[in-house]
Amino acid sequence: MANIMEMAADIVAAHASTTPMSKEELITELNEVHSTLSALEKGEVVEKDEIAEDTPAISRKKAFGKDKIYCMICGKGFKTLSRHLKTAHEMTAAEYRKQFDIPRSQSLASKNYSESRRKMAVDRGLADNLAKARAERAARAKK
Repeated sequence: MANIMEMAADIVAAHASTTPMSKEELITELNEVHSTLSALEKGEVVEKDEIAEDTPAISRKKAFGKDKIYCMICGKGFKTLSRHLKTAHEMTAAEYRKQFDIPRSQSLASKNYSESRRKMAVDRGLADNLAKARAERAARAKK
């Protein structure tokens, strides 16, 4: 049977293989897993520390990437967050922004996704159609 340190290392290695982690995060997680396994081996009751709901799973700097935007609640990556927030966390974008103090100027979509949508709109001439519609609406309002 493997000793506690080997089991803790295996658990952390499995987690690190699917989640990008810094050296400090690896060390912290290894210590937490080791202490939990030691307590379980001794038969002690292990109480889960209550993590505040507003504590982000990922830092704001890491959350807003070029190809993906990561949910600061669960740490999963997406092209856009709006749908994920509604379905998985039952919250609006405004509530999410308020919880993590994210400015309205910060998009909840990845930069590459936003750019590809912008290019598609330009290629389809949507800006020209919008300008025509606004001009027609203004002309009707003057009549």
